[in-house]
Amino acid sequence: MPIAAASSSLTPSVGGRLAVATGADDFDDGSIPALLRAAAADPDGVRLLFRYAAREPDFRELIDSIAAASREVAHRNLARVIPAGPWLDWAANLIPAVTLEAVIAWLDAGQPDPDQAAERISEAVHGVMAAARTI
Repeated sequence: MPIAAASSSLTPSVGGRLAVATGADDFDDGSIPALLRAAAADPDGVRLLFRYAAREPDFRELIDSIAAASREVAHRNLARVIPAGPWLDWAANLIPAVTLEAVIAWLDAGQPDPDQAAERISEAVHGVMAAARTI
């Protein structure tokens, strides 16, 4: 069965659950733990949406809209702590990708240390933020 057929009803619901879990406008200390809980509840759906559906032309618009929204929210939130300019733009583009890849890598590793995973991913995010603030 083609990926497009298998994912046609699944991908919007997975994306919707992730948006509800993490919030659509602002990120805070609860966002990464909420993302991990949502991903752990449907690891196959997360992989299908972000690994396989992302490669399917029928889902390109959905994936692009999720990515654009993630960058916009990241930019707005990061602007509170990183000065405007190219490094803010860099961090706003990189942090959603780092976070998503970290979550999928955690799922692929068998969801180790679920009580520590959010903190470890947060450290990676804060590393990007620190790099963007460095002069």
